[in-house]
Amino acid sequence: MCTFVGGIVFPWLMMTNKWLTYLLMLCTAALLWSCANIGSPSGGPRDYTPPVLLKSSPAPRTVNFNGKKVTLQFDEIVVLKDQQKKVVISPVQKEPATIRAIGRTVEVIFNDELLPNTTYTIDFSDAIEDNNEGNRLDGYCFSFATGEAIDTMSVSGMVLRGRDLEPMQHVMVGLHSNLADTAFTHCRFERVSSTNDKGEFTVQGVKPGSYHIFALRDADGNYRMSRSEDYAFLDEIIVPSVRQFTSQDTTFTFDHRIDTVRTGTHTEFLPNDILLSMSNERYTPLYLKKAERIGRERLFVLFSAANDLPQLNIISPATHAHDWCVMERREANDSIIYWLTDSTLIQADSITVDMHYTKMDSLENLVPANDTIIFQVRRTNAEIKEEREAAKAREELNKEREKLMKRRQKLAAEGKDVTEIDLDIRALDKQEQEQRKVLDIVPKKANLLDVTDSICFEFAQPIAHIRQSGLRLERMQKDSTWLRINAKMVQADTLSPLRYKIQAHLNPEEQYRLTVDSAAVKNVYGVANDSVTFNFKVKSLDEYGYIILHVNSGDSAFVELLDANENVLRHQRVTAGTVRFDHLLPADYYARLIIDANANDQWDPGFYTEHRQPEEVYYYPYADKLRVRKSWGREETWNIYATPLNLQKPDKIKKNKPERRKDSLEKRETKTEDEDDEFGSAAFGRNAYSGDKYRDYQNANR
Repeated sequence: MCTFVGGIVFPWLMMTNKWLTYLLMLCTAALLWSCANIGSPSGGPRDYTPPVLLKSSPAPRTVNFNGKKVTLQFDEIVVLKDQQKKVVISPVQKEPATIRAIGRTVEVIFNDELLPNTTYTIDFSDAIEDNNEGNRLDGYCFSFATGEAIDTMSVSGMVLRGRDLEPMQHVMVGLHSNLADTAFTHCRFERVSSTNDKGEFTVQGVKPGSYHIFALRDADGNYRMSRSEDYAFLDEIIVPSVRQFTSQDTTFTFDHRIDTVRTGTHTEFLPNDILLSMSNERYTPLYLKKAERIGRERLFVLFSAANDLPQLNIISPATHAHDWCVMERREANDSIIYWLTDSTLIQADSITVDMHYTKMDSLENLVPANDTIIFQVRRTNAEIKEEREAAKAREELNKEREKLMKRRQKLAAEGKDVTEIDLDIRALDKQEQEQRKVLDIVPKKANLLDVTDSICFEFAQPIAHIRQSGLRLERMQKDSTWLRINAKMVQADTLSPLRYKIQAHLNPEEQYRLTVDSAAVKNVYGVANDSVTFNFKVKSLDEYGYIILHVNSGDSAFVELLDANENVLRHQRVTAGTVRFDHLLPADYYARLIIDANANDQWDPGFYTEHRQPEEVYYYPYADKLRVRKSWGREETWNIYATPLNLQKPDKIKKNKPERRKDSLEKRETKTEDEDDEFGSAAFGRNAYSGDKYRDYQNANR
């Protein structure tokens, strides 16, 4: 095909059209590719808002409800998180309701018949959250009534663990209008709620009247207290009430002048500052939990709780020593290890014992009991093989020595040189010495000691004999010579025959040398130590600081000094309103005070049947003021009632902290170190949880 322009043929134009076609196709393809390649959208600002309820069936606070299902519809897709422990329906259901999230809807289907003329509340706490960002709808509660009227009273407060003031998360709080003491132990709660992750609670849908209030970690799910469960109670009767109060809000202009002052009227439901102190009375039915033999040398007996020392009478083997064991006990007083010292018992594969002990019957009375128990040795194949090989090696060694001794006798009688045979005998003795057991003596803390330390040891087996003359503790003098000082190795723990210490006075900045001669210490199996020497140096007093606290608790109290993990480092009773901790290493410390009502020098939990509350606990709230430096002390005045209880425990050592909220991310990014952290909370509602002691103190000083 040819192209004619003005009557002239241009054959090259055909080629040009071909390239133009290619170019046009290429441009079209590029255009189509650019249209199809859509970039990622910017996404806009992050969503920090929780789901919004659009409508419900029935409507909130509906009366005369006779349906079986509640439906809540939200503005976005929602999910339920930890609904088993967070969602609480009151009154309690014998058959649990079915609670589920489907798209933008939450459904609650009742599997029980609803009670007539009753207000029902479905407390979701913060279980409802949006599907994409996890923003939670906090503190949402839906209510309706099956009668003509709906109850709208509520009571609020907080549950703290009595021992350490930790907020108790997701525990049950319930009301009883039956004011008898037995209601808590025999009847299900009438109205219930659950604490949130700050330990706060609100029981809603309450009728006017008088109530007892309780908190319960309901392990068995029966909505009433068992002695083995954590619980809290309030001795005083609470009477729900309502009051109106007004507050003024002020708006300002851009130049900081007052624009508008508005007065608003608010409704407050009381009481809203209830403080419940939760504890466990440490009740456990007493019974024999375990009795077994640990290897050949030990019998182990374990009870479910602290118990008196049982009596063991050995039936077989019948022949054995009267003092056939050494006992080791735990501090909890619930277990005993019997270290066998009689060789007949050690070698016996089976020991039959008649044990007399105390246990609890079905009526919770302590009664005597006795059992016949067989303690059987249980050994692995590897242990049996190892024992056989060791016995075979000893037998061969003895045969070789006997053979060499006979040969030496013969050569000596013939007047021949026995030097070579003597060398062989010494080699056998050295080999036997290497195989024999040696008592290891290793100090628990070596080289550098604090001024409060002793030289301590913990042995693998009970000690039978200590030759005190074989111990030498020496102090280095200025001329670098060593001066021997008085020292003894004594048992450090009356319960344990394994722990020992050197009883001696150690001076700061001094160097010491401890020498233990060979065979100075022997255990109950006749195993002795080899000669050992240890060197120690005691730190200088300049390495330490001190803390002095002046408290208004009275002297029936003690203070525990804690580290960042709440381990108790020191324990000191208050004397004349003061407690002092000396020789503290540089660190951050925390202080906890216990009102020791029964003067037993330990914290005691509550006891419901005796109406005894847990012993009162207070924390020193100003953590930065207990920072100790070298050669520096802190002296502080501590008013234990000046700060509400829920604000006393420093956040740095608080363990039950609220879960981080995604809608607080922007705030956290702009916080400074001087600001309260995200878990700080001035109060629940308008009040702080203080307890009666705090309120009494505040009222007395108005």
